[in-house]
Amino acid sequence: MANIYNKPSAANGKMVTVLSIDGGGVKGLIPATILDFLEAQLQEIDGDPEARLADYFDVVAGTSTGGLITTMISTPNTNNRPLYAAKDIIPFYLQHSPKIFPQKNSGGLWGSVTNFMGTVTGPKYDGKYLHSLLQGFLGEIKVHQTLTMVVIPTFDIKLLQPIIFSTHEAKRDISKDALLSDLCISTSAAPTFFPAHYFETRDSEDKVLRSFDLIDGGVAANNPTLVAMNQVTKEIFAKNEEFEHIKSMDCTKYLVISLGTGTAKREHKYSAAMASKWGMLQWLYNGANMPLMDAFTQASGDMVDIHASVLFQALHSKKNYLRIEVDDLEGNAASVDISTEENMQKLIQIGQELLKKPVSRVNLETGVYEEVKGEGSNEEALIHFAKLLSEERKARQEKSKQNTS
Repeated sequence: MANIYNKPSAANGKMVTVLSIDGGGVKGLIPATILDFLEAQLQEIDGDPEARLADYFDVVAGTSTGGLITTMISTPNTNNRPLYAAKDIIPFYLQHSPKIFPQKNSGGLWGSVTNFMGTVTGPKYDGKYLHSLLQGFLGEIKVHQTLTMVVIPTFDIKLLQPIIFSTHEAKRDISKDALLSDLCISTSAAPTFFPAHYFETRDSEDKVLRSFDLIDGGVAANNPTLVAMNQVTKEIFAKNEEFEHIKSMDCTKYLVISLGTGTAKREHKYSAAMASKWGMLQWLYNGANMPLMDAFTQASGDMVDIHASVLFQALHSKKNYLRIEVDDLEGNAASVDISTEENMQKLIQIGQELLKKPVSRVNLETGVYEEVKGEGSNEEALIHFAKLLSEERKARQEKSKQNTS
């Protein structure tokens, strides 16, 4: 089976295929729903129920909860196939989210006071269950072993700079060949929610090569789309033969699917009148909301989407870039850690409804997603992308056969 599913090198194709997944805690259920649909389409087109997303994407990038999903679909099992199919992601979240984000004193005035005091005195969650879970199913697997190139952003709080981990770089630089469990813990270590994560990489003689003091990659790149494309550019500069047919940031040679986890833009939770009266604590914690975190992660995500949209449009390749995002979340659905059964089912429903909504692109002036006339629904766009991905993979397989014959 392993030989059948060896992914042909990108060097045998015409395009670089990229999947990017935003951060967003339990809202990862939204892109999980989209990925379930996409993988099912690929299986149907190719007539292969064992086909997996990692067979079709050269690069899978994810931040925070997106980093977890990235790892789930790209990490090899004992048969050298992905640990999880896309259809397994939703059950995984439903099973483990309530233990990762235990709902204690979440309602009423007393709940707000308790949550506020917890945020002031330490992380809201101790992360022990999440750490144990990740270390359990990822074991000793390292970045260089992934089935396709993964890109996972983190932020080093000691150095005050982003640290990007990727499969190909880990193969060249063993000091960045970290355990995937350490990367998932790090990229998910959202300030105020989970503790920062320290780890070291070591050589075969157990000598420390490098140490890391990491927090959530979302403070640098909650939407990792451009980080993924930049890593491909980095591979081009490093003369990686897999990407030698691509010129730096040539959007005509990229197929990119970028999945958001939903925002509450249209809810208009804040205003200048409100914020003008806030001090440090109110910016950090305002009722059930966290304005500073909301601003940082939203600004990071939007800047990437705006830049990517302009880049692809300027090079007449706008149909090579598909961003699927919803910006009208409200109440608990907009929170990253409300893991009640009711809210999780609501998030799945939002994902399913998002498939039926029209393809939208961000308005560069208002930041609001607006329907693109004539491009159909997100579901139709994904079916179109699935056909392109299938054609690209088949072309690579055929060229690979010719090269070895």
